[in-house]
Amino acid sequence: MSTPPAQTDVLVVGAGPAGSAAAAWAARAGLDVVLADAAVFPRDKTCGDGLTPRAIGELQKLGLEDWLRAHTVNQGLRAHGFGQTLLLPWPGGSLPAWGSAVARTELDDHLRTTAIKSGATAVDGIRAVDVRMEGGRVAAVVFERAAVAGKAHYEIACKRLVVADGVRSPLGKLLGREWHRDTVYGVAGRSYVTSGMSDDPWISSHLELRGEDDEILSGYGWIFPLGTGEVNVGVGTLATAKRPANIAIKPLMSFYADQRRDEFDLHGELRAPTSALLPMGGAVSHVAGPNWALIGDAAACVNPLNGEGIDYGLESGRMVVDVMAAHDDLSGAWPAQLREHYGESFSIARRLAGLVTVPKVLPTFGPAGMRSDWLMTLALRWMGNLVTDEDRDRSARVWRWAGRRSLARDARPPFA
Repeated sequence: MSTPPAQTDVLVVGAGPAGSAAAAWAARAGLDVVLADAAVFPRDKTCGDGLTPRAIGELQKLGLEDWLRAHTVNQGLRAHGFGQTLLLPWPGGSLPAWGSAVARTELDDHLRTTAIKSGATAVDGIRAVDVRMEGGRVAAVVFERAAVAGKAHYEIACKRLVVADGVRSPLGKLLGREWHRDTVYGVAGRSYVTSGMSDDPWISSHLELRGEDDEILSGYGWIFPLGTGEVNVGVGTLATAKRPANIAIKPLMSFYADQRRDEFDLHGELRAPTSALLPMGGAVSHVAGPNWALIGDAAACVNPLNGEGIDYGLESGRMVVDVMAAHDDLSGAWPAQLREHYGESFSIARRLAGLVTVPKVLPTFGPAGMRSDWLMTLALRWMGNLVTDEDRDRSARVWRWAGRRSLARDARPPFA
Protein backbone atom coordinates (compact mmCIF):
# COMPACT_ATOMS: atom_id res chain seq x y z
CA MET A 1 0.00 0.00 0.00
CA SER A 2 1.23 3.53 -0.74
CA THR A 3 -0.16 4.90 2.54
CA PRO A 4 -0.63 2.73 5.65
CA PRO A 5 -4.01 2.66 7.41
CA ALA A 6 -4.33 5.20 10.22
CA GLN A 7 -5.57 2.72 12.82
CA THR A 8 -6.23 -0.95 13.43
CA ASP A 9 -7.31 -3.43 16.08
CA VAL A 10 -4.04 -5.39 15.96
CA LEU A 11 -0.78 -3.99 14.62
CA VAL A 12 1.90 -6.62 13.92
CA VAL A 13 5.42 -5.30 13.36
CA GLY A 14 7.60 -7.83 11.52
CA ALA A 15 6.41 -10.16 8.76
CA GLY A 16 8.58 -13.20 9.39
CA PRO A 17 7.00 -16.53 10.39
CA ALA A 18 5.99 -15.26 13.84
CA GLY A 19 4.45 -12.00 12.66
CA SER A 20 2.71 -13.48 9.64
CA ALA A 21 1.28 -16.33 11.73
CA ALA A 22 -0.01 -13.84 14.32
CA ALA A 23 -1.53 -11.67 11.60
CA ALA A 24 -3.19 -14.66 9.92
CA TRP A 25 -4.69 -16.02 13.15
CA ALA A 26 -5.84 -12.56 14.31
CA ALA A 27 -7.48 -11.86 10.95
CA ARG A 28 -9.18 -15.27 10.99
CA ALA A 29 -10.52 -14.36 14.44
CA GLY A 30 -12.33 -11.42 12.83
CA LEU A 31 -9.98 -8.63 13.95
CA ASP A 32 -8.79 -5.74 11.82
CA VAL A 33 -5.05 -6.40 11.33
CA VAL A 34 -2.14 -4.46 9.85
CA LEU A 35 1.09 -6.37 9.18
CA ALA A 36 4.06 -4.02 8.74
CA ASP A 37 7.69 -4.75 7.88
CA ALA A 38 10.78 -2.67 7.21
CA ALA A 39 11.78 -4.79 4.21
CA VAL A 40 10.15 -5.00 0.80
CA PHE A 41 9.07 -8.55 0.07
CA PRO A 42 10.29 -10.97 -1.06
CA ARG A 43 13.39 -10.59 1.08
CA ASP A 44 16.12 -12.88 2.41
CA LYS A 45 16.70 -13.87 6.04
CA THR A 46 19.68 -15.51 7.73
CA CYS A 47 18.48 -19.03 8.54
CA GLY A 48 19.19 -22.70 8.03
CA ASP A 49 15.79 -22.96 6.27
CA GLY A 50 15.05 -26.28 7.99
CA LEU A 51 11.47 -27.11 8.99
CA THR A 52 11.31 -29.68 11.78
CA PRO A 53 8.17 -31.75 12.48
CA ARG A 54 7.23 -29.15 15.10
CA ALA A 55 7.19 -26.45 12.41
CA ILE A 56 5.38 -28.76 9.99
CA GLY A 57 2.61 -29.20 12.55
CA GLU A 58 2.08 -25.44 12.80
CA LEU A 59 2.11 -25.00 9.03
CA GLN A 60 -0.50 -27.74 8.77
CA LYS A 61 -2.71 -25.77 11.18
CA LEU A 62 -2.41 -22.80 8.82
CA GLY A 63 -3.57 -25.00 5.95
CA LEU A 64 -0.23 -25.13 4.13
CA GLU A 65 0.51 -28.87 4.00
CA ASP A 66 -0.19 -29.25 0.28
CA TRP A 67 2.06 -26.28 -0.49
CA LEU A 68 4.80 -27.77 1.68
CA ARG A 69 4.60 -31.20 0.09
CA ALA A 70 5.25 -29.60 -3.28
CA HIS A 71 8.71 -28.82 -1.87
CA THR A 72 11.36 -31.16 -0.54
CA VAL A 73 10.31 -33.66 2.13
CA ASN A 74 12.88 -35.25 4.43
CA GLN A 75 12.72 -38.34 6.62
CA GLY A 76 15.02 -37.26 9.42
CA LEU A 77 18.60 -36.46 10.35
CA ARG A 78 21.84 -37.93 9.05
CA ALA A 79 24.19 -37.33 11.99
CA HIS A 80 27.94 -37.30 11.37
CA GLY A 81 30.72 -37.18 13.93
CA PHE A 82 33.51 -38.94 15.78
CA GLY A 83 33.93 -41.58 13.09
CA GLN A 84 30.24 -42.46 12.89
CA THR A 85 27.31 -41.71 10.57
CA LEU A 86 23.80 -42.45 11.82
CA LEU A 87 20.43 -42.20 10.07
CA LEU A 88 17.89 -40.98 12.61
CA PRO A 89 14.26 -40.87 11.40
CA TRP A 90 12.02 -38.15 12.84
CA PRO A 91 10.57 -39.65 16.01
CA GLY A 92 6.93 -38.82 15.27
CA GLY A 93 4.87 -39.09 18.45
CA SER A 94 2.09 -36.51 18.37
CA LEU A 95 4.03 -34.52 15.74
CA PRO A 96 4.28 -35.26 11.99
CA ALA A 97 6.96 -37.80 11.05
CA TRP A 98 8.44 -35.68 8.26
CA GLY A 99 10.29 -32.41 7.78
CA SER A 100 11.14 -30.03 4.97
CA ALA A 101 13.37 -27.11 4.03
CA VAL A 102 12.26 -23.99 2.17
CA ALA A 103 14.45 -20.94 1.61
CA ARG A 104 13.28 -18.08 3.79
CA THR A 105 12.96 -15.81 0.76
CA GLU A 106 10.10 -18.05 -0.40
CA LEU A 107 8.76 -19.26 2.95
CA ASP A 108 8.34 -15.83 4.51
CA ASP A 109 6.78 -14.40 1.36
CA HIS A 110 4.28 -17.24 1.25
CA LEU A 111 3.41 -16.88 4.94
CA ARG A 112 2.90 -13.14 4.47
CA THR A 113 0.63 -13.89 1.50
CA THR A 114 -1.27 -16.35 3.71
CA ALA A 115 -1.83 -13.56 6.26
CA ILE A 116 -3.09 -11.27 3.49
CA LYS A 117 -5.46 -13.95 2.17
CA SER A 118 -6.69 -14.40 5.74
CA GLY A 119 -7.72 -10.73 5.79
CA ALA A 120 -4.69 -8.82 7.09
CA THR A 121 -3.54 -5.60 5.45
CA ALA A 122 0.19 -5.77 4.70
CA VAL A 123 2.47 -2.76 4.37
CA ASP A 124 6.17 -3.24 3.63
CA GLY A 125 9.07 -0.84 3.37
CA ILE A 126 8.18 1.05 6.57
CA ARG A 127 10.36 0.90 9.68
CA ALA A 128 9.04 1.31 13.24
CA VAL A 129 11.05 4.12 14.87
CA ASP A 130 9.00 5.16 17.92
CA VAL A 131 5.89 4.52 19.99
CA ARG A 132 3.30 6.90 21.38
CA MET A 133 2.10 5.94 24.85
CA GLU A 134 -1.12 6.86 26.57
CA GLY A 135 -1.75 5.80 30.16
CA GLY A 136 1.00 3.16 30.07
CA ARG A 137 -0.40 1.55 26.92
CA VAL A 138 0.88 1.76 23.36
CA ALA A 139 -1.51 4.09 21.55
CA ALA A 140 0.35 4.14 18.23
CA VAL A 141 3.57 3.20 16.48
CA VAL A 142 5.50 5.73 14.44
CA PHE A 143 6.91 4.47 11.14
CA GLU A 144 9.44 5.90 8.75
CA ARG A 145 9.69 5.36 5.02
CA ALA A 146 12.58 6.57 2.91
CA ALA A 147 11.34 8.99 0.26
CA VAL A 148 12.97 10.78 -2.63
CA ALA A 149 13.04 14.07 -0.75
CA GLY A 150 13.77 12.89 2.77
CA LYS A 151 11.86 10.51 5.03
CA ALA A 152 8.10 10.24 5.30
CA HIS A 153 6.65 9.44 8.73
CA TYR A 154 3.41 7.62 9.44
CA GLU A 155 1.59 6.83 12.65
CA ILE A 156 -0.62 3.78 13.00
CA ALA A 157 -2.88 3.74 16.06
CA CYS A 158 -3.65 0.31 17.52
CA LYS A 159 -5.57 -1.40 20.29
CA ARG A 160 -3.03 -4.22 20.48
CA LEU A 161 0.60 -4.39 19.31
CA VAL A 162 2.47 -7.58 18.44
CA VAL A 163 6.25 -7.15 18.13
CA ALA A 164 7.84 -9.71 15.80
CA ASP A 165 10.82 -7.74 14.49
CA GLY A 166 13.50 -10.40 14.91
CA VAL A 167 16.53 -11.14 17.04
CA ARG A 168 17.63 -7.51 17.42
CA SER A 169 14.06 -6.29 17.99
CA PRO A 170 14.58 -2.51 17.75
CA LEU A 171 10.92 -1.90 18.60
CA GLY A 172 11.22 -4.28 21.54
CA LYS A 173 14.16 -2.25 22.84
CA LEU A 174 12.06 0.92 22.71
CA LEU A 175 9.54 -0.89 24.91
CA GLY A 176 12.19 -2.06 27.40
CA ARG A 177 13.23 -5.48 26.12
CA GLU A 178 16.57 -6.60 27.56
CA TRP A 179 18.70 -9.52 26.39
CA HIS A 180 20.60 -11.38 29.15
CA ARG A 181 23.77 -13.06 27.89
CA ASP A 182 24.57 -14.99 31.05
CA THR A 183 22.79 -17.99 29.49
CA VAL A 184 23.81 -19.59 26.20
CA TYR A 185 23.41 -17.79 22.89
CA GLY A 186 24.27 -18.68 19.31
CA VAL A 187 26.44 -17.33 16.51
CA ALA A 188 25.52 -18.77 13.12
CA GLY A 189 26.20 -18.34 9.42
CA ARG A 190 24.50 -19.76 6.35
CA SER A 191 24.98 -19.81 2.59
CA TYR A 192 23.73 -21.59 -0.52
CA VAL A 193 25.67 -23.74 -2.95
CA THR A 194 24.87 -25.96 -5.93
CA SER A 195 24.78 -29.64 -5.01
CA GLY A 196 24.13 -32.96 -6.66
CA MET A 197 22.41 -33.98 -3.39
CA SER A 198 19.78 -31.25 -3.43
CA ASP A 199 17.06 -33.95 -3.45
CA ASP A 200 18.57 -35.95 -0.58
CA PRO A 201 15.74 -37.22 1.68
CA TRP A 202 17.84 -36.57 4.82
CA ILE A 203 19.11 -33.38 6.36
CA SER A 204 22.71 -33.65 7.53
CA SER A 205 24.41 -32.32 10.65
CA HIS A 206 28.05 -32.66 11.57
CA LEU A 207 28.19 -32.74 15.35
CA GLU A 208 31.99 -32.80 15.35
CA LEU A 209 32.59 -29.29 14.07
CA ARG A 210 36.29 -28.53 13.77
CA GLY A 211 38.14 -25.30 13.14
CA GLU A 212 41.06 -24.78 10.79
CA ASP A 213 43.47 -25.77 13.59
CA ASP A 214 41.56 -29.06 13.99
CA GLU A 215 40.10 -27.99 17.35
CA ILE A 216 36.60 -29.20 18.24
CA LEU A 217 34.17 -26.29 18.48
CA SER A 218 31.00 -26.07 20.58
CA GLY A 219 28.53 -26.19 17.74
CA TYR A 220 27.65 -28.03 14.57
CA GLY A 221 27.59 -27.72 10.80
CA TRP A 222 24.63 -28.49 8.58
CA ILE A 223 23.70 -29.27 5.00
CA PHE A 224 19.97 -29.02 4.30
CA PRO A 225 18.74 -30.11 0.84
CA LEU A 226 16.29 -27.65 -0.73
CA GLY A 227 15.18 -29.67 -3.78
CA THR A 228 16.05 -26.71 -6.02
CA GLY A 229 19.50 -27.80 -7.16
CA GLU A 230 21.01 -26.13 -4.09
CA VAL A 231 21.59 -26.93 -0.43
CA ASN A 232 21.73 -24.62 2.55
CA VAL A 233 25.19 -24.90 4.13
CA GLY A 234 25.88 -23.36 7.50
CA VAL A 235 27.61 -23.53 10.85
CA GLY A 236 26.54 -22.49 14.31
CA THR A 237 28.48 -22.19 17.55
CA LEU A 238 27.36 -21.68 21.15
CA ALA A 239 28.65 -19.11 23.60
CA THR A 240 27.97 -17.46 26.96
CA ALA A 241 29.12 -14.21 28.52
CA LYS A 242 31.81 -16.21 30.38
CA ARG A 243 32.83 -18.19 27.30
CA PRO A 244 32.26 -15.96 24.25
CA ALA A 245 32.59 -17.34 20.73
CA ASN A 246 35.77 -15.77 19.38
CA ILE A 247 35.24 -17.21 15.92
CA ALA A 248 35.05 -15.62 12.48
CA ILE A 249 31.87 -17.37 11.40
CA LYS A 250 31.98 -16.80 7.61
CA PRO A 251 35.55 -18.16 7.16
CA LEU A 252 34.56 -21.12 9.35
CA MET A 253 31.54 -21.74 7.10
CA SER A 254 33.73 -21.70 3.99
CA PHE A 255 36.18 -24.09 5.62
CA TYR A 256 33.34 -26.43 6.60
CA ALA A 257 31.89 -26.39 3.07
CA ASP A 258 35.29 -27.11 1.51
CA GLN A 259 35.63 -30.18 3.77
CA ARG A 260 32.29 -31.52 2.50
CA ARG A 261 32.56 -30.78 -1.24
CA ASP A 262 33.26 -34.32 -2.43
CA GLU A 263 30.93 -36.09 -0.01
CA PHE A 264 27.95 -33.84 -0.81
CA ASP A 265 28.80 -33.07 -4.45
CA LEU A 266 29.07 -29.31 -3.85
CA HIS A 267 29.95 -27.12 -6.84
CA GLY A 268 31.05 -23.52 -7.19
CA GLU A 269 31.30 -20.69 -4.71
CA LEU A 270 29.08 -20.19 -1.69
CA ARG A 271 26.20 -17.87 -2.53
CA ALA A 272 24.65 -15.20 -0.29
CA PRO A 273 26.67 -15.88 2.88
CA THR A 274 25.19 -14.17 5.94
CA SER A 275 25.54 -14.46 9.70
CA ALA A 276 23.54 -13.62 12.81
CA LEU A 277 23.71 -13.49 16.61
CA LEU A 278 20.89 -15.45 18.28
CA PRO A 279 19.44 -14.88 21.75
CA MET A 280 18.06 -18.26 22.84
CA GLY A 281 15.89 -19.99 25.36
CA GLY A 282 13.80 -17.03 26.46
CA ALA A 283 16.88 -15.07 27.60
CA VAL A 284 15.04 -11.74 27.42
CA SER A 285 13.00 -9.78 29.94
CA HIS A 286 10.09 -7.36 29.56
CA VAL A 287 8.40 -9.30 26.79
CA ALA A 288 4.96 -7.74 27.31
CA GLY A 289 3.08 -4.69 28.49
CA PRO A 290 -0.60 -3.90 29.05
CA ASN A 291 -1.48 -4.09 25.34
CA TRP A 292 1.68 -5.31 23.62
CA ALA A 293 3.67 -8.54 23.39
CA LEU A 294 6.92 -9.81 21.88
CA ILE A 295 6.86 -13.09 19.95
CA GLY A 296 9.24 -15.33 18.01
CA ASP A 297 12.90 -14.32 17.81
CA ALA A 298 12.13 -10.97 19.44
CA ALA A 299 11.20 -12.93 22.60
CA ALA A 300 14.25 -15.23 22.21
CA CYS A 301 12.00 -18.15 21.31
CA VAL A 302 14.91 -20.09 19.81
CA ASN A 303 15.91 -23.64 20.77
CA PRO A 304 19.32 -23.49 22.53
CA LEU A 305 20.25 -27.00 21.40
CA ASN A 306 19.74 -26.67 17.65
CA GLY A 307 19.12 -22.99 16.89
CA GLU A 308 15.64 -23.68 15.53
CA GLY A 309 13.27 -20.74 15.73
CA ILE A 310 10.72 -21.05 12.92
CA ASP A 311 8.54 -23.49 14.86
CA TYR A 312 8.47 -21.31 17.96
CA GLY A 313 7.75 -18.25 15.86
CA LEU A 314 4.74 -19.94 14.28
CA GLU A 315 3.56 -21.27 17.65
CA SER A 316 3.95 -18.00 19.53
CA GLY A 317 2.15 -16.16 16.71
CA ARG A 318 -0.84 -18.45 17.17
CA MET A 319 -0.70 -18.42 20.99
CA VAL A 320 -0.52 -14.64 21.35
CA VAL A 321 -3.84 -14.26 19.54
CA ASP A 322 -5.45 -16.70 22.00
CA VAL A 323 -3.99 -14.81 24.97
CA MET A 324 -5.18 -11.47 23.58
CA ALA A 325 -8.69 -12.89 23.29
CA ALA A 326 -8.64 -14.06 26.91
CA HIS A 327 -6.87 -11.16 28.66
CA ASP A 328 -7.19 -7.40 28.50
CA ASP A 329 -3.81 -6.90 30.21
CA LEU A 330 -0.94 -8.82 28.58
CA SER A 331 1.83 -7.68 30.92
CA GLY A 332 1.53 -10.74 33.15
CA ALA A 333 -0.54 -13.07 31.01
CA TRP A 334 1.86 -13.30 28.06
CA PRO A 335 5.09 -14.04 30.00
CA ALA A 336 3.13 -16.59 32.03
CA GLN A 337 1.94 -18.28 28.84
CA LEU A 338 5.46 -18.37 27.40
CA ARG A 339 6.86 -19.87 30.60
CA GLU A 340 4.05 -22.44 30.78
CA HIS A 341 4.60 -23.52 27.19
CA TYR A 342 8.41 -23.20 26.89
CA GLY A 343 9.84 -22.68 30.37
CA GLU A 344 10.77 -26.26 31.22
CA SER A 345 12.16 -27.20 27.81
CA PHE A 346 14.07 -23.95 27.37
CA SER A 347 15.54 -24.16 30.86
CA ILE A 348 16.96 -27.67 30.51
CA ALA A 349 17.99 -27.04 26.89
CA ARG A 350 20.02 -23.93 27.68
CA ARG A 351 21.58 -25.69 30.68
CA LEU A 352 22.70 -28.58 28.48
CA ALA A 353 23.82 -26.23 25.71
CA GLY A 354 25.86 -24.26 28.25
CA LEU A 355 27.68 -27.46 29.19
CA VAL A 356 28.71 -27.91 25.56
CA THR A 357 30.62 -24.61 25.75
CA VAL A 358 32.82 -26.03 28.54
CA PRO A 359 36.15 -27.21 27.06
CA LYS A 360 36.56 -31.01 26.77
CA VAL A 361 32.88 -31.80 27.43
CA LEU A 362 32.02 -32.42 23.76
CA PRO A 363 35.25 -34.34 22.96
CA THR A 364 34.65 -36.54 26.01
CA PHE A 365 30.97 -37.37 25.63
CA GLY A 366 30.43 -36.95 21.88
CA PRO A 367 32.12 -40.20 20.77
CA ALA A 368 30.16 -42.26 23.31
CA GLY A 369 26.85 -40.79 22.16
CA MET A 370 27.57 -41.36 18.48
CA ARG A 371 28.20 -45.06 19.12
CA SER A 372 24.55 -45.59 20.06
CA ASP A 373 21.62 -45.26 17.64
CA TRP A 374 19.26 -45.36 20.63
CA LEU A 375 21.01 -42.51 22.45
CA MET A 376 21.19 -40.36 19.34
CA THR A 377 17.53 -40.98 18.48
CA LEU A 378 16.70 -39.86 22.01
CA ALA A 379 19.04 -36.87 21.60
CA LEU A 380 17.39 -35.92 18.30
CA ARG A 381 13.99 -35.80 19.97
CA TRP A 382 15.23 -33.83 22.96
CA MET A 383 17.55 -31.51 21.03
CA GLY A 384 14.75 -30.75 18.58
CA ASN A 385 12.23 -30.35 21.43
CA LEU A 386 10.02 -32.79 19.54
CA VAL A 387 7.97 -33.40 22.68
CA THR A 388 4.48 -32.01 23.17
CA ASP A 389 2.13 -31.92 26.16
CA GLU A 390 0.17 -34.74 24.52
CA ASP A 391 3.15 -37.15 24.54
CA ARG A 392 3.05 -39.65 27.41
CA ASP A 393 5.91 -42.02 26.51
CA ARG A 394 8.90 -42.49 28.80
CA SER A 395 11.33 -40.22 26.96
CA ALA A 396 8.75 -37.39 26.97
CA ARG A 397 8.16 -37.84 30.69
CA VAL A 398 11.90 -37.80 31.40
CA TRP A 399 12.35 -34.61 29.36
CA ARG A 400 9.55 -32.84 31.23
CA TRP A 401 10.86 -34.13 34.58
CA ALA A 402 14.34 -32.76 33.84
CA GLY A 403 12.83 -29.49 32.67
CA ARG A 404 10.85 -28.99 35.88
CA ARG A 405 13.93 -29.54 38.03
CA SER A 406 16.09 -27.31 35.87
CA LEU A 407 13.51 -24.53 35.98
CA ALA A 408 13.38 -24.69 39.78
CA ARG A 409 17.14 -24.04 39.90
CA ASP A 410 17.23 -21.11 37.46
CA ALA A 411 18.43 -17.82 38.90
CA ARG A 412 16.60 -16.14 36.01
CA PRO A 413 13.90 -18.32 34.47
CA PRO A 414 13.07 -17.96 30.79
CA PHE A 415 11.28 -14.71 29.95
CA ALA A 416 12.03 -13.20 33.37
